Amino acid sequence: MEEKVLSTLGRVRPYLQIDGGDVELVKVSPDGIVEVKLVGACASCPMSIMTLRGGIERALMLEIPEVRRVEAVNG
Repeated sequence: MEEKVLSTLGRVRPYLQIDGGDVELVKVSPDGIVEVKLVGACASCPMSIMTLRGGIERALMLEIPEVRRVEAVNG
Protein backbone atom coordinates (compact mmCIF):
# COMPACT_ATOMS: atom_id res chain seq x y z
CA MET A 1 0.00 0.00 0.00
CA GLU A 2 2.92 2.36 0.64
CA GLU A 3 3.77 2.50 -3.07
CA LYS A 4 0.17 3.40 -3.93
CA VAL A 5 0.23 6.16 -1.31
CA LEU A 6 3.50 7.55 -2.68
CA SER A 7 2.12 7.48 -6.21
CA THR A 8 -1.04 9.35 -5.19
CA LEU A 9 0.95 11.89 -3.18
CA GLY A 10 3.05 12.42 -6.30
CA ARG A 11 -0.09 13.53 -8.14
CA VAL A 12 -1.15 15.87 -5.31
CA ARG A 13 2.31 17.31 -4.71
CA PRO A 14 2.41 19.77 -7.68
CA TYR A 15 -0.66 21.58 -6.35
CA LEU A 16 1.04 22.08 -2.98
CA GLN A 17 4.34 23.13 -4.56
CA ILE A 18 2.64 25.90 -6.54
CA ASP A 19 2.05 27.66 -3.21
CA GLY A 20 5.50 26.85 -1.78
CA GLY A 21 4.48 23.79 0.22
CA ASP A 22 4.90 20.05 0.02
CA VAL A 23 3.97 16.80 1.74
CA GLU A 24 6.19 13.95 2.92
CA LEU A 25 5.05 10.45 3.75
CA VAL A 26 5.97 9.47 7.30
CA LYS A 27 4.22 6.11 7.78
CA VAL A 28 1.44 3.87 6.56
CA SER A 29 0.02 1.69 9.30
CA PRO A 30 -1.41 -1.80 8.67
CA ASP A 31 -4.87 -0.53 9.68
CA GLY A 32 -4.99 2.15 6.96
CA ILE A 33 -3.81 5.23 8.82
CA VAL A 34 -1.47 7.38 6.72
CA GLU A 35 0.83 9.80 8.53
CA VAL A 36 2.21 12.72 6.54
CA LYS A 37 4.29 15.76 7.31
CA LEU A 38 3.32 19.06 5.74
CA VAL A 39 6.41 21.11 4.90
CA GLY A 40 7.28 24.50 3.47
CA ALA A 41 4.40 26.94 3.32
CA CYS A 42 1.94 24.15 4.19
CA ALA A 43 3.54 23.65 7.61
CA SER A 44 2.48 27.08 8.87
CA CYS A 45 -0.58 27.77 6.72
CA PRO A 46 -3.79 28.39 8.66
CA MET A 47 -5.66 26.48 5.93
CA SER A 48 -3.47 23.39 6.23
CA ILE A 49 -6.22 21.29 7.84
CA MET A 50 -8.42 21.93 4.80
CA THR A 51 -5.54 20.97 2.53
CA LEU A 52 -5.04 17.81 4.56
CA ARG A 53 -8.69 16.74 4.64
CA GLY A 54 -10.08 18.13 1.38
CA GLY A 55 -7.03 17.55 -0.76
CA ILE A 56 -4.61 14.94 0.49
CA GLU A 57 -6.97 12.67 2.45
CA ARG A 58 -9.69 12.84 -0.18
CA ALA A 59 -7.27 11.94 -3.00
CA LEU A 60 -5.80 9.04 -1.04
CA MET A 61 -9.18 7.63 0.00
CA LEU A 62 -10.55 7.85 -3.55
CA GLU A 63 -7.51 6.09 -5.02
CA ILE A 64 -6.84 3.60 -2.23
CA PRO A 65 -9.92 2.13 -0.50
CA GLU A 66 -7.75 0.69 2.30
CA VAL A 67 -6.88 4.20 3.54
CA ARG A 68 -9.10 5.01 6.50
CA ARG A 69 -7.62 8.32 7.66
CA VAL A 70 -4.75 10.73 7.05
CA GLU A 71 -3.02 12.43 9.97
CA ALA A 72 -0.50 15.25 9.93
CA VAL A 73 2.50 14.78 12.21
CA ASN A 74 5.30 17.11 13.25
CA GLY A 75 8.89 16.01 12.88
